[in-house]
Amino acid sequence: MADELKVPPVGESITEVVIAEWLKKAGDQVFEDETVAILETDKVNMELPAPSSGVLTTLMVDAGETATVGQTIALIKVGETTATVIDVATKNPREEAPVAPSIAKQKEKEKEEEQELPVTRLPRMSPSRRRALRAGEGEVLEDSEMHATLVPAAVQDHRETQSVPMTPLRRRIAERLVMSQQTGALLTTFNEVNLALVKDIRREYQDQFTKKYGIKLGFMSFFVKAVIEGLKEFPALNAQIKDKEIIYHRYYDIGVAVGGGKGLLVPVIRNAERQSFAETELSIADFGKRARANQIKLDELQGGTFTISNGGIYGSMLSTPIVNPPQTGILGMHNIQERPVVENGQVVVRPMMYLALTYDHRLVDGREAVGFLVKIKNCLENPARMLIEV
Repeated sequence: MADELKVPPVGESITEVVIAEWLKKAGDQVFEDETVAILETDKVNMELPAPSSGVLTTLMVDAGETATVGQTIALIKVGETTATVIDVATKNPREEAPVAPSIAKQKEKEKEEEQELPVTRLPRMSPSRRRALRAGEGEVLEDSEMHATLVPAAVQDHRETQSVPMTPLRRRIAERLVMSQQTGALLTTFNEVNLALVKDIRREYQDQFTKKYGIKLGFMSFFVKAVIEGLKEFPALNAQIKDKEIIYHRYYDIGVAVGGGKGLLVPVIRNAERQSFAETELSIADFGKRARANQIKLDELQGGTFTISNGGIYGSMLSTPIVNPPQTGILGMHNIQERPVVENGQVVVRPMMYLALTYDHRLVDGREAVGFLVKIKNCLENPARMLIEV
């Protein structure tokens, strides 16, 4: 009896996945609920467990190829403990099962085509090139082109190229960024903030904070709190346009952009207004760790009301972030630099950061955008304001 291993539903609006990796090969013993493959979607990676115990006999889709939701990608021979086949070349038994019929047929066809062509034309030639030669199209090849075909790529003036398919995540990011610019009236405004007092607080309480909570007090928790204060005063930046209506959110789900193994992800801190500084730092650290391990869950990337992006950790001095639709705004943090500024008529050196707010001008006016940044600036330059919410 054979059981089918199918691509399960992986989320709303997702119709296809890429087989990122097979953790088991044909002929391997598998057990029920054991992970046999990693599926890559346009949002996250997910593990695919075996529906039953047995032997994985046939892989119908290779790693790196696309499959649709509901498609059978492998077969499991239920109740078996091993699968022995004969290697056609060596006639020796090995722990492996036959490759998928379509793959085997293609390889057989390519082998036949190789045998029909002169041996001198075989090196560095793809199956499509060999088919072209058999059809007579190769007769028009120039000597130089044939020479380039036969010479290893490493000695062709070191001008190598590589073509790889875009991952679903990268395609999705591209689609959403283009959609954001095409559907929104995006505008960016800037300000700068003096982080001297924030740095003083971190320096004074860092040891106690780390000892109590097991994590360092960073800058992001200050920014999350400051952003929430700004959103309370300027609610349009925490809203979204839906058809001909404006949806105002009375809660604050803050997306925090983190770099992952497959690209930039924006997991969401739910009800961030209810979290303490320590809880926020722990949430962000957990997101970063799991993003690098490709373990962020799909539902953790959905439903944010506002986003914070910290390009400063990569050394960015200034940038214009792109709004994550259907959100209305995104705050860009940048590198902290010691710069001379004027205070009370005196030139002093302070740790300064440029802030960038990109917003949808259809919903947010320039006055509100500037006011929002000023509110954040005031909260960060005098953190006590956040404690008494003024």
